[in-house]
Amino acid sequence: MPLAFDIDLLRRAEMFAGLDSDSLEAVAAAGAVRRLAAGRRVFVQGDAAISCHSLLEGRVKIIQARADGTQAVIRVIGPGEMYGTVAALMNQVFPADAVAVVESVEIWWTLPVFRQLIRRFPEIGLRATAAAGTRLMDLQGRMGEMTGERVEQRIARTLLRLMHKAGRPTDCGIEIDFPITRQDLAEMAGSTLHTVSRTLSAFDQQGVTSSARRKIVVCNPGALTLLAENGAA
Repeated sequence: MPLAFDIDLLRRAEMFAGLDSDSLEAVAAAGAVRRLAAGRRVFVQGDAAISCHSLLEGRVKIIQARADGTQAVIRVIGPGEMYGTVAALMNQVFPADAVAVVESVEIWWTLPVFRQLIRRFPEIGLRATAAAGTRLMDLQGRMGEMTGERVEQRIARTLLRLMHKAGRPTDCGIEIDFPITRQDLAEMAGSTLHTVSRTLSAFDQQGVTSSARRKIVVCNPGALTLLAENGAA
């Protein structure tokens, strides 16, 4: 039996925000909705990109293997975001693995079906292109951070991005709403596990954050912003 979902979940997706209800129904009918258990690999780096994906609920992390055998978490996908789609539309291989961080729900389409949707609804293609451009600019900004900022600033800026994207207000502050390890944070900030552990401990002592196993709460967003901007709270 197909997995039922609220069509409004599709409305907030970056590719489909401009479509009316009838168009959204057509897009949903053309795809397949499925639940992803935590840890499930949606696609694998190096495989032919023959499917297009949009997340409805949960979190998916994009993990890229490097030539030296290490790996890096390069992005965390949230509800409404597409993934794998640009590679598919460019007839490329998937540039990274996609792995569900928590139990999630996605909608996906085969590449031929998605191309048909773009021909039928050109707005999808325009929005997909704009989203890809935004990600490229974000990547360029992050590369600039790697070369021009102290590591403490990079870690603070990475935490700020996660807070804005996946923050959930709690009594203690703003909690990043998915399990995140210090190794994950190190990969996203272009740092090492040792440096992230040392820096987070310092942030915790200053009352900027409160971190535990796979959990980070930003207790003082203003102080974290100052650390991201100039390295001092």
